[in-house]
Amino acid sequence: MRVNHIILTAFVFLQAACLSASGQTTMPVTTNASPEAKALLQFLYSIDGKFTLTGQHNFPAAADKNSKFAAHYSGKTPVVFGTDFGFAKAGDKDSHLLRESLVKEAERQYKMGAIVALCWHAVPPTANEPVTFQPLPGADPANLASVQGQLTDQQFKDVLTPGTELYNKWAAQVDSIAFYLKKLQVAHVPVLWRPYHEMNGNWFWWGNRVGQYSTQALYRQMFDRFVKFHKLNNLIWVWSVDRPSKPGMEFEKYYPGDKYLDIVALDVYGSDFKQDYYDQLVSLSKGKPLALAEVGNPPSSEILGSQPRWGFWMIWAGMVRNTTKKQYEAFANNPRILGLNDAAYIDRINPFRVRARLSPLPLITPADFNGEWVLNEDKSNLNAGGTANLSERLTIAQSGDELHLRRLYTDEWSEPQVRVEKLKLDGRDIKAEGVERITTAKLSGQSDTLSITFKLKMNFGGQSFLIKTSEIWNLQNKNKELHVIQTTSSPRGETRVTLVYDRISYQ
Repeated sequence: MRVNHIILTAFVFLQAACLSASGQTTMPVTTNASPEAKALLQFLYSIDGKFTLTGQHNFPAAADKNSKFAAHYSGKTPVVFGTDFGFAKAGDKDSHLLRESLVKEAERQYKMGAIVALCWHAVPPTANEPVTFQPLPGADPANLASVQGQLTDQQFKDVLTPGTELYNKWAAQVDSIAFYLKKLQVAHVPVLWRPYHEMNGNWFWWGNRVGQYSTQALYRQMFDRFVKFHKLNNLIWVWSVDRPSKPGMEFEKYYPGDKYLDIVALDVYGSDFKQDYYDQLVSLSKGKPLALAEVGNPPSSEILGSQPRWGFWMIWAGMVRNTTKKQYEAFANNPRILGLNDAAYIDRINPFRVRARLSPLPLITPADFNGEWVLNEDKSNLNAGGTANLSERLTIAQSGDELHLRRLYTDEWSEPQVRVEKLKLDGRDIKAEGVERITTAKLSGQSDTLSITFKLKMNFGGQSFLIKTSEIWNLQNKNKELHVIQTTSSPRGETRVTLVYDRISYQ
């Protein structure tokens, strides 16, 4: 009887977990959705109408630099990490050749607690990668080789007709993206997948088509290709439209059907958060979560007061400074707006991380020393010793328990000197090659202070002596300053200085 009671209790809990407060199922529309996808969507249902997550789009070539800048500038580390599979040539910020590194970065972000959101400025089946964003002057309109522009009616029909040359080309292009999404599936990373975004607009080749051969049919065709053919089960499907600013852009004309989407999303630029847009999408969503998939400016606290069901926003890359720091301070003081390091986010995401077989996020976030730092003599306490033998610039790349440190020293009679160090942050001794130097580095138990010790054995005049330098690092002034307490012991005695470095950029 006890075993049966436990099973029944678990079954009731599972049923409750798969229903929202409104009775809407929280199960993904994907067949046999992965545990991670289920957990992610259930989390988004759990915060619906209560909280809004911060998010940041990153150019493919930027890795996570856009998110790091957003964290530095706004004061909140974005929860949602967004990027694009790309379409452009090598060297372009939207290069299609960066997909392998993109997958690795997405996996890293997910393990750190972020939610991964991916889109794709899809290449038209009339062209091969790479393509341009807009048609080049003099380009043949019948052979579109850009993301923006229009296919002919016959070409669009062929894309939707199995067996045609353009359909086969479309399938091959879509399959190339499925290849990378499968890598994330194998890594147990759920993805907010947003295909054919802004589909009610006429600027992208896939958009603004209605009737038998429509944009919504193209969306459904990709859904079937990914779910039924490729058996992808780690995707949360995000249906994304732009504001219906012109006749012909009405939301309902592009809605693919309830069984093809998990989240209803809107793109908003110019702070055009009309209440009517929100109300229409609430009605159309039938209880599914809502999101702002692209914004130039986040909605104000006042807007969120009347439009509370926006589950997250995604600031487009390069647009963080469209919003002033004063406005971001208001967001920081609004308890419904959550960043990655906020206790309210950690408290709410951890049960779903456990359900997705991930370790809970720590309530204390490890210090992030990444970036370029320059010595501020005015703020430092040099004890009348000047800056001789002190590094004037630090370049730090921190990943997991490793830290790559580049120190720049001014030499008064030759070129600047550079010392490069690779530190393990777990307390182990690292022996240098060619010199008798041992380096030990360790983060504190709370992961907010770094201790580094250098022991250098030297020989001079037939005698051997030891120079020991210890450094205590911690971040202050909202992570804009790195304070280093440096103590050096040598046969000449002990010196102690406090160095203050200003962060001038993120790595």
